[in-house]
Amino acid sequence: MDIAGCLSKQHGVSGRGSSFLLGALLPTVLLFFLASDRVGEQLAIISSFRNGSAANLSSHGGKFTQEEALLFPGLAELLSKVATDDRTVIITSVNEAWSRPGSLLDIFREGFLNGEGIAHLLDHVLVVAVDTGALAHCEAVHPGHCYLLEVKSANISSANRFMSKGYLELVWAKLQLQHRVLQLGYNYLFTDVDIMWLRDPFRHISLYADMAVSTDRFNGDAEALNNAPNTGFYYVKSTNRTVEMVQRWRDARHRFTGAHDQAVFDEIKADLAHGELRLRFVFLDTALFGGFCQFRDEIDGRVCAMHANCCIGLENKVHDLRNMAADWKNCAGLAAPEKKSGECRWTVPSKCRTSMGQ
Repeated sequence: MDIAGCLSKQHGVSGRGSSFLLGALLPTVLLFFLASDRVGEQLAIISSFRNGSAANLSSHGGKFTQEEALLFPGLAELLSKVATDDRTVIITSVNEAWSRPGSLLDIFREGFLNGEGIAHLLDHVLVVAVDTGALAHCEAVHPGHCYLLEVKSANISSANRFMSKGYLELVWAKLQLQHRVLQLGYNYLFTDVDIMWLRDPFRHISLYADMAVSTDRFNGDAEALNNAPNTGFYYVKSTNRTVEMVQRWRDARHRFTGAHDQAVFDEIKADLAHGELRLRFVFLDTALFGGFCQFRDEIDGRVCAMHANCCIGLENKVHDLRNMAADWKNCAGLAAPEKKSGECRWTVPSKCRTSMGQ
């Protein structure tokens, strides 16, 4: 029996009333289909429930072999504990140097605790430790939310400088793990640990985006592919297409020898958007997701995060982010009129600018 017949029989709803209800329901159903961007899969879901059984909907097929899956022991179990109800997890990664007391991991966690209504999001942060020292530091401050991903092909325990061998091994190993997260059916928001969170970013992530990514410099058009993406902060929705997207992203490493993941993504993003996958990218405004590259000194009521990008050297990042954490606290203590008067401003990231020769 169809929906209208069921309503009419059980509740005495007239044909006109049932038509009205169907008309009201259709936009909601269509929104569900469009938001998921997997109409075929959603129809299969409906079919499985109508037949009295639900298929395994928690994971997606992909090119991961059994051997590759074994590279991530315990990951699936940990994700089930850390993820939100809608299967979203926030991921960051640290080595021993970044996770030491007083270093970037502490600043990162303090951002959630001192931000506006985002302390609860810490419960959904998975910290990927890339060496045993980082794992120990993580378990001391964020117990039950730490995952060891050892990268043995290079020494990455020290503060690897940008584009060093250790740095490159780290970023590509991170992407491999994120690929596995998607295949297990979890959405993720990856955030570099040198980002200070201030407000809830999920309010600004488009429902229809396959991937929402921050920018070093925003050109004013959120869908323009000529924005400069920064994959230090990006959200990906788990679908078969995004699993394939990350596979192609990883495979493209061999076409761009010596490049990091962000540079490779920038090279292939147009093919991903206009090719057979037809992926939808949204680029995040630096007014909302700020950083040191396109620096704005005013602390307004919209900014969700500050990223120590365009900066070389761990000590420089820590110094300038500490200043900004103090700026945020000082601003929070001001009365509303003072905030509106423009007195809330970020300290110029002087050490980071010097590190870039500015």
